[in-house]
Amino acid sequence: MPIKREKPKERFSYDPKKVIKKLEDLGKEILELVREGRNPFIDIPTRGLSNVYFDERSRLIKMGNKLSRRYFLNVAHARKFMQTLLIAAYVKRLVSEGKHASLREAYYANKHSLAGSKENTFESQSESDPIIEDLERTLGVLREEMHLTADRRGYVYGDLTIRDGEDEFNCSKLGMGGWAVPGTVEHLEFVNINADYVLVVETAAMADRLIEEKYPKKEKAIIIATQGQASRGVRRLIHRLHYEEGLPIIVFTDGDPYGWYIYSTIKQGSINLAYLSEKLATPEAKFVGMTMDDVEKYDLRNVTEKLKGIPPNKRGGPSGDYKRIIEEMNYPWFKTKEWQRQLKLALKWGVRIEQQALANKSLEFVAKKYLPEKIAKEELLP
Repeated sequence: MPIKREKPKERFSYDPKKVIKKLEDLGKEILELVREGRNPFIDIPTRGLSNVYFDERSRLIKMGNKLSRRYFLNVAHARKFMQTLLIAAYVKRLVSEGKHASLREAYYANKHSLAGSKENTFESQSESDPIIEDLERTLGVLREEMHLTADRRGYVYGDLTIRDGEDEFNCSKLGMGGWAVPGTVEHLEFVNINADYVLVVETAAMADRLIEEKYPKKEKAIIIATQGQASRGVRRLIHRLHYEEGLPIIVFTDGDPYGWYIYSTIKQGSINLAYLSEKLATPEAKFVGMTMDDVEKYDLRNVTEKLKGIPPNKRGGPSGDYKRIIEEMNYPWFKTKEWQRQLKLALKWGVRIEQQALANKSLEFVAKKYLPEKIAKEELLP
């Protein structure tokens, strides 16, 4: 097995005191402006495509240096300025008390009517969520480090011992369902790992199949099921396992534009969360499949699915899957010879291939032949 653990590249240590200091520094800056008789403001990195770029050196999607200034004494800005300080004060209380709140709880905890008016601080969660993102970008900390969490999604199975607060457990001893990844993984400690690599699997069904076939034990792998697009908690866990523990990351998704995009966000980050790429993305990740080459190599033509939408050479095209593939072909990180070939084949054949299609060979095929052979031979896409 040529895939082996590497030397750790970094050590992560969550320090709530640093988060509190950043919040206090923000408050002091605003207070100083008030004392000077100036209009208080907050500089917030601009969100959107115009302030995002792909950094070739780090191979990450990053946020640029454009800022938008939010003033208190400005009719267009005053509401968001007030909301920003409300959430900042709430976050400081959470971190100081060592408590966590969901995004929904943060919304309700800060919603109230302003004294002497019928105006509410927040009308819906669609107002509070962007404010939390603004704070992330401004302070340079993860939402999870501010003790704000989203719904959990994804699970881990393998010989990985984790310390979570007062609990310590091995992720291969919790039944076939593994361990559900929480919304925040900042506080987790990796006590012991007996694995050569992490296999990130798109579907729970495929992860369950691999666990049933005892793939993690036989191949010394940790399996992380993303259950669709990888949540922030899952992406952060992948990042930590690679950079702190030296575990290679291999991604296994459906062979379609959605599966390839899942891989893309794990590897390079996403446009919406460009400001967090250095903490969430793992540029060294590799892709094992599904690929268009698999269709030919394993004789899977009869179990492919047609791409959805209209081809580019038809009236009204491209649309649907075809349009998405063409967009992906223009991503800088997919402009390699190997990826361009795969994407062009998908367009040419007009097909996509799901992970479960490998069951056409046999239920054991993916665990006993497909993955072990491809990984052993390092038949992986960049």
